[in-house]
Amino acid sequence: MMQRFVDNVLAVTKESVKTFTYESLNNIVRLINGVSALLLAILPGKANVLEGIHGWELRPTFRGPRFPRWMESGVSSFNQFIHELSLDSDTSSVDYSSGEDSDGNISPASLSSQSSRVSGGSTSYKYDRWWTSWIRCSLLCILFPVKISLGIPLRLLQSSYCRGSKASHVSGCHRPSRLHSIKKVQALKDHIVHFATDRRRGVIEDLHLATEILIEAVFDVVHKAAHLLLSPSEAFRMVCSLFSSHGGGVHNDDNSIMDASFSTDTLGENDPAVTERNSSFHQSLNTDARTCQDVITELGYPYEAIHVITADGYVLLLERIPRRDARKAVYLQHGILDSSMGWVSNGIVGSPAFAAYDQGYDVFLGNFRGLVSREHVDKNISSRQYWRYSMNEHGTQDIPAMIEKIHEVKTSELRLSQPDVEEESNDDQTYKLCAICHSLGGAAILMYVITCRIEEKPHRLSRLVLLSPAGFHDDSPLVFTVVEHLLLLLGPILAPIVPGLYIPTRFFRMLFNKLARDLHNLPAVGGLVQTLMSYGVGGDSSNWVGVLGLPHYNMNDMPGVSFHVVLHLAQMKRARKFRMYDYGSPAANMEVYGSPEPFDLSEYYGLINVPVDLVAGRKDKVIRPSMVRKHYKLLKDSHAGVSYNEFEYAHLDFTFSHREELLAYVMSRLLLVEPQGSQRIVTSKKKGQVID
Repeated sequence: MMQRFVDNVLAVTKESVKTFTYESLNNIVRLINGVSALLLAILPGKANVLEGIHGWELRPTFRGPRFPRWMESGVSSFNQFIHELSLDSDTSSVDYSSGEDSDGNISPASLSSQSSRVSGGSTSYKYDRWWTSWIRCSLLCILFPVKISLGIPLRLLQSSYCRGSKASHVSGCHRPSRLHSIKKVQALKDHIVHFATDRRRGVIEDLHLATEILIEAVFDVVHKAAHLLLSPSEAFRMVCSLFSSHGGGVHNDDNSIMDASFSTDTLGENDPAVTERNSSFHQSLNTDARTCQDVITELGYPYEAIHVITADGYVLLLERIPRRDARKAVYLQHGILDSSMGWVSNGIVGSPAFAAYDQGYDVFLGNFRGLVSREHVDKNISSRQYWRYSMNEHGTQDIPAMIEKIHEVKTSELRLSQPDVEEESNDDQTYKLCAICHSLGGAAILMYVITCRIEEKPHRLSRLVLLSPAGFHDDSPLVFTVVEHLLLLLGPILAPIVPGLYIPTRFFRMLFNKLARDLHNLPAVGGLVQTLMSYGVGGDSSNWVGVLGLPHYNMNDMPGVSFHVVLHLAQMKRARKFRMYDYGSPAANMEVYGSPEPFDLSEYYGLINVPVDLVAGRKDKVIRPSMVRKHYKLLKDSHAGVSYNEFEYAHLDFTFSHREELLAYVMSRLLLVEPQGSQRIVTSKKKGQVID
């Protein structure tokens, strides 16, 4: 009777504390969101800069009460190691049906509310399982930092826990062999779902979750202590069993069963899915770690990864959606602080990569150098050495290496699939390769074509489609002008100290990834950040907050930018010319270029012998239409084949927004190139202004 009374008192107290804490946290979040909404209301020009965020509301959207995203289809997905343990636990008597998430997803109530539904006839069994489960979660949460810092294998945590808990020998750790195949299928399914979908939790969600775990753990300890105080005989037996377990070498049957059931081959060596999940333990914090490969393969498209090594030793990832027998190929190159993910992030309907593949193209997605992981043939390269490059290297090292690899692959595959193909000359290759480039990628591809023509090398391209290309920046926002003066003034001092601009540690990258999630859950905060970021780039209405949430900004790796690339852009803005990097002195420039001044690339536009399609955005404040028209005028004066088009887009809308009008235009320009025919320039009248 006394035990039941104590249980009831503790249960009521615990639920009261949890409710009070949960509502207090929610009220704090609502206050932060409300203050952000107030600030957003008084900021000028907010309507224009918020155009990039569609369907946003000022009201915060919480991910569901208590344990957001813990239970999906009856399986715990709090993180990877708890999920593995849950696959081995008996959940047949727990009801998982309850609650609706604010996003329309089904989310259950907390474990405490679920356990209250179990019949009173099994109170003791229910309590033991409930207490054991929470101790398991608490123990693993405590051991998680140890695991991260020391690299303790997951199997040791599982094994040590199971050996220390006699109650779990039958129900948790030792499972019948007939369920082995079911477990393998479930593990593989969860592995695929984890990498193919966004399963992030924000900082607010983590705080809710950690708070409830802490409350449960504290009350579990209190409950167990009260239970032992009210049952002295059970406490005495527990103490005796504790001493006896350390006494005689541990040779009882149960321990023999445990040792047999936890042999190494049971834990993953024969199960590729489990092995791979153990090796990816670092993704257990529920940050979005999807890659371009995950997005492509999830949507049912083929995928191939090609590693390319540049002449100066950088290892680049050239990704591909292959059509091996296609005689037309397209190469897509991203801009600054971006990756190949930008070309596939909108899914099948709104992504240029998928649109090109559906039109019969062999699609290649380039990635510039400049990752936190510092991919290089020299594994011990220092940060200062790795980030010592400018836009010159993008145009004269990265793109040549990737395009030569494309040429090598396509020539080999076409020769195998079509034996009648003759060996081509430099001017008559057996396939047509077009390039679609955005921002910095557009400037780099122009540099590549011009330098190839100067050196009398084949550039292997048939057409260039340049979306808001960089190169000219003299007409830019005031903020960029201030940054230009600071960089040119402090550049010699900052270059050795800050070789690259990136987030250096995994912790802060994880925090960045989670905060991006919170900006979506708290729309007023996200709107405020969107507004402030837009002010920083002159009022550009791109969806900056949405871009921050893309999965290539994750805790494991993310794009960075070399300080010298930023300095190169500042030099071009100051000179009002599209030119190569200025090494700081006539002697240094003479050694590299053979002249005291860097090459003015626009003076060599007459060497460009392929059609160029320029696309500008009327709402683009990063690279304004006047700067793209400057490219057009100089190309036209040089008698190069060029067209110009404008759309009502901001800078990032060219890659990250779903724009069918733009996709239709880009595809129409690509289709002007016949797989085995001569090239010709055709004026295509679309919505917007077209000049040929």
